[in-house]
Amino acid sequence: MAGRELTVTRVVHASPEEVWRVLTDLEGAPRTLRGVTRVEVLEGASYDVGTRWAETRRILGKEETQTMEVTGSDPPRRTVIESRSTGVLYRTVFTLEPIADGTELSVCFGASHPDPTLLQRVTVTVFGRVGAALTSRLLNQDLEDIARRAESSSAD
Repeated sequence: MAGRELTVTRVVHASPEEVWRVLTDLEGAPRTLRGVTRVEVLEGASYDVGTRWAETRRILGKEETQTMEVTGSDPPRRTVIESRSTGVLYRTVFTLEPIADGTELSVCFGASHPDPTLLQRVTVTVFGRVGAALTSRLLNQDLEDIARRAESSSAD
């Protein structure tokens, strides 16, 4: 099954370094991101390739925990985070571009399954648009939360 991707972008009125600091503050994620209720670092002393953590989010009233891993890191420009669940590879790429009034922050979220079952193919077909709309809303909310924290930190 070909992967599906969704990208959202936002201007943050803070430097790429400040946005990076907020984005990579795993312990602070529950204070920054409204949807995140818990983070437990599993591996890695600092944010870099190989860092792994368990992230618990509340989505549609239900909590779900995923193990996340940094698979790419180019501070303060780009990071890649991956997780796997029920045979699906989820890949999130954050890109930070310096602009005149701060940072253009983009997140590209993708999901792919190398060998989907018939039920998975039907589910994607039937619920694909609803899932994309929910994912877009959640990604925009995360970018808003990151921007709010980075902008308030840079104002101090």
